[in-house]
Amino acid sequence: MEKERKIAGISWNVFLLGLVSFLNDMSSEMIAPIVPTYLTDILKMGKLASGSIMGLIESLSSLFKVIFGYISDVFRKRKTFVALGYLLSTIAKGALALTHSWWDFLTLRILDRIGKGIRTAPRDALIAESSEKGKSGKSFGFHRMMDTLGAVTGPLVAVGLLALLSKYPKELAYRYIFLISAIPGAIGVLIVIFLVKDRGGIVKKKIKEISSLKSPHLRAFLAVVAIAALGRYSYAFTLWKVKELGYSIFQGLEFYALFNVIYALAAYPIGSYSDKVGKKKIITTGFGIAGLASLLFAYSKSLAMLMLAFILYGVYMAIEDTIPRAYMADLAKEYEKGTIIGMYHTVFGIFVFPASIIVGYLWQTYSLEIGFLYASVMNFIAMILMGTFVKEKAN
Repeated sequence: MEKERKIAGISWNVFLLGLVSFLNDMSSEMIAPIVPTYLTDILKMGKLASGSIMGLIESLSSLFKVIFGYISDVFRKRKTFVALGYLLSTIAKGALALTHSWWDFLTLRILDRIGKGIRTAPRDALIAESSEKGKSGKSFGFHRMMDTLGAVTGPLVAVGLLALLSKYPKELAYRYIFLISAIPGAIGVLIVIFLVKDRGGIVKKKIKEISSLKSPHLRAFLAVVAIAALGRYSYAFTLWKVKELGYSIFQGLEFYALFNVIYALAAYPIGSYSDKVGKKKIITTGFGIAGLASLLFAYSKSLAMLMLAFILYGVYMAIEDTIPRAYMADLAKEYEKGTIIGMYHTVFGIFVFPASIIVGYLWQTYSLEIGFLYASVMNFIAMILMGTFVKEKAN
């Protein structure tokens, strides 16, 4: 492999993919604050129907992740699928400006999720292939940090645009924001096409080896991921907790901003640290932090306890949205990184969908406290199983 230049110890490829994720997430989060109102006020779509449908679409996208991870392993052209996935999502978000019915909106959201399903596993495999040996955690941590910073920036841009477009009717202002959101996404696509380099071509052809998927320890890890995913609830429940304690919607957004800042700041150092102490230890600790955060959300009565819950929730997300990807990349053989990482995303995506439904049911039937306690138990179980049955090296 040709020697690749670095920026602050990060390979040029990983830096560029991080920048692309920043732009894409900024694009997505620019429209996130207005989509709920757009659905209910402009398209007249019911809240329950829209939430359920989007949850199903998200799970559907998870199936594409393992499929296209495998295809990218076969063709060794990960960049093609990364560019295609981002392009589909960018087109879908911009085209929301043209929607006039819930059916138009649903079709474009499906296209957006398909784009995510196409790009995710090939992109993560490309990050792994562009990383120095033994430093995958650092690379994935940097990527997750950039992704989350985009999520922080997007709503701020949306607020600014809403202020600038305040003289227009609400519907027209929303449509302008949908169109503008495509600009950072399009820049990201151009970066992938013209600057990012494929690394898969250097891998030798597959020889007769036992796939990493045959490893009982890797299967054990995926089982733990499934259990933990069943205890991972939507951030919306944390905001409902804020409301339950008597805080305003604006204060709830401040708590959410605190969570995102902690998430963004923690991802990179945690990823680097996992390369030194072992990814299994960090993942196990992450499940424990998730269990503790859920306990705090369940029993929070004071401002200090609630803030601590959001801080721990941010640290947990920084761990569990970063280190498992690097862990799977380390376990996978060179010829199947896309497939193995895609399998992780698929298992997680399938089991995370019912999690919020379960917590919502417990909230509706009993209390929000019971819902958080359920999530806490699932994460503590995952922590125990991870520490007991999963090895640092599964092969």
